Amino acid sequence: MLAFILRRAIQAVGVMIVVGCVAFAMFRFAGDPISQMVSIDTSAAQRAEMRKSLGLDDPVLVQFARYFGNAAKFQFGVSYQFRQPVADLLKERMPATLELATCATILAMVFGILMGVYSALHRDSLLAKAFQAISLIGISLPTFLIGILLIYLFAVVLGWLPSFGRGETVRIGWWTTGLLTVSGLKALIMPSITLGLFQMTLIMRLVRAEMLEVLRTDYIRFARARGLTTRAIHFGHALRNTLVPVITVAGLQFGSVIAFAIITETVFQWPGMGLLFVQAVQNVDIPIMAAYLLMVSLIFVTINLVVDILYTIVDPRLRATISRPAH
Repeated sequence: MLAFILRRAIQAVGVMIVVGCVAFAMFRFAGDPISQMVSIDTSAAQRAEMRKSLGLDDPVLVQFARYFGNAAKFQFGVSYQFRQPVADLLKERMPATLELATCATILAMVFGILMGVYSALHRDSLLAKAFQAISLIGISLPTFLIGILLIYLFAVVLGWLPSFGRGETVRIGWWTTGLLTVSGLKALIMPSITLGLFQMTLIMRLVRAEMLEVLRTDYIRFARARGLTTRAIHFGHALRNTLVPVITVAGLQFGSVIAFAIITETVFQWPGMGLLFVQAVQNVDIPIMAAYLLMVSLIFVTINLVVDILYTIVDPRLRATISRPAH
């Protein structure tokens, strides 16, 4: 098991190195940040001096080595736009993004699994057909349109929820949260639904399909022949085996939720890393763009490693496959 984790960790480091190369090469030619930082009447000498102070005149190999050395220490330079260390900006915005992504993932997991199980066990019922219709809507409509529709209905027409912002937050150490205030909870509802709706419908359809397939297997028939209760068969045997692929999808979708929170944060002006990235793109703030890409990649790689380990816990066959070479 330890050798398996070490192999996955080495692969994760290799992936991060490749992503770092892609990020450096991509944003190296994203544009001239000096044009965004100075006014039109700035002289050529002042532009050259600023370019030299930022290290943009150094050879590409020097910039590449400096970039990787600083990234390994979680130092991503200074933002061209905000004139602050990028690490501090990400640290300030990270709680908002992680709080939104976590709430959206929990919402998608809980309701997705419940709706998927119900749709599989009562596939001809009216409620199951309603769930199927909801899943089609969640997959078909783009995220920004769902957000705009929710804002129009609950903020403009009904006036129940705020249309933008994070509401009142509470600081616990360096972490800020809106879960402890009424306005923070209200501000979290619509962005969480918008961000988690696609993941919820995806998990629901996956659970339904896997559940229907598992219920047709031989060991479920044997369990019924042994006289086990319906609850034990459905939730003790069928659902447990259904959750194996769901773990993979849910884990990777959590990374996707963080990566694609850009759209939701922009629609609701949620002060997270995604909105910071959009502002960086508009101002050609290369340090923020590169750091955001590395941060999202690190989250993906970490989640993938955790999913691989959870696989071995849930499925005994994988544990046997991993431990067999050691014997």
